[in-house]
Amino acid sequence: MKKVAVVILNWNGKKFLEQFLQCLVDNTPSALADIVIIDNASTDDSLEYLKSNFPDIKTVVLDKNYGFAGGYNRGLKEVEAEYYLLLNSDIEVTEGWLEPLVEMLDNDKSIAVCGPKLLSYYEKDKFEYAGAAGGFIDRYAYPFCRGRIFDTCETDSGQYDTNIECFWISGAAFMVRAEIFNMLNGFDDEFFAHQEEIDLCWRIQNSGYKIVIQTKSTVYHVGAGTLPKSSPFKTYLNFRNNLYIIEKNIPKYKRNKVKFVRLFLDQVAFFKILLQGKPVEAFSICKAYFHFWKNAKKMSKHRKIVKPKALKYIKTYYNRSIAFDYYLKRIKSFDKLKF
Repeated sequence: MKKVAVVILNWNGKKFLEQFLQCLVDNTPSALADIVIIDNASTDDSLEYLKSNFPDIKTVVLDKNYGFAGGYNRGLKEVEAEYYLLLNSDIEVTEGWLEPLVEMLDNDKSIAVCGPKLLSYYEKDKFEYAGAAGGFIDRYAYPFCRGRIFDTCETDSGQYDTNIECFWISGAAFMVRAEIFNMLNGFDDEFFAHQEEIDLCWRIQNSGYKIVIQTKSTVYHVGAGTLPKSSPFKTYLNFRNNLYIIEKNIPKYKRNKVKFVRLFLDQVAFFKILLQGKPVEAFSICKAYFHFWKNAKKMSKHRKIVKPKALKYIKTYYNRSIAFDYYLKRIKSFDKLKF
């Protein structure tokens, strides 16, 4: 058994496999890690491409598309390693990207998850939307990043080249101890895709472990490889899953207040998108709320498995409103925030 399994979840991603897989093979030491492809019942010829061009790479073929969460949960049952490194197919790795991540987990057993600095594939001096230099959430569970707040991505000038604890690591490049991933039953299948890594990172912190960004490792991310950024389905998943996160992880004393404020703020988002001439995307927010209330009781049962920790004990939690800071105080860079 190798120490690391670098695992790509593929769904109709032949284009990205052709573009990035050879680079991954070239920059991943074979003595340290195996590369595994989990295929979510692709209907393109991804599997044929892998058999012809990378016959030595292990593939785990699923019977249908289970999404990001369910696909990894099922596929990883067929993978043995001390550390899982979950990697999007639209990632370009760099020389020496893997070793700093392994070293970080080897040297500190209190760290359960780490990840590399995520930069844009198309603008390589800019942080990438999905994770930048580590993820955080505010008091109303809005996610943002060290290097990206809402749609503003900062230029990387080395200002965040320190390894710090953060709230979450992007699922685009996510290294986790296999033992802890399995202990917490992995991702929540109900999420299907989007923000399941935030939910898992929150549960991991509630279990007493740390999440840390490793800035000595850098990868480049295309982003929106499966769903376009403005997709109504992506909007639906992001709003619904964020509400799931609130229901599962915020302690009772604060949960209802957060949901009340979110209802107001999400109505603002609804009308903003509607006025942009995107009615289908706007009404996907209504759909998200409908399905959230329908499944809220089921989500609440998860609190019996991992009890939510009082937020004051999670030091990576931003106890302010990122929306207020961004839109009213005009704070556009992470270093201007006051934790």
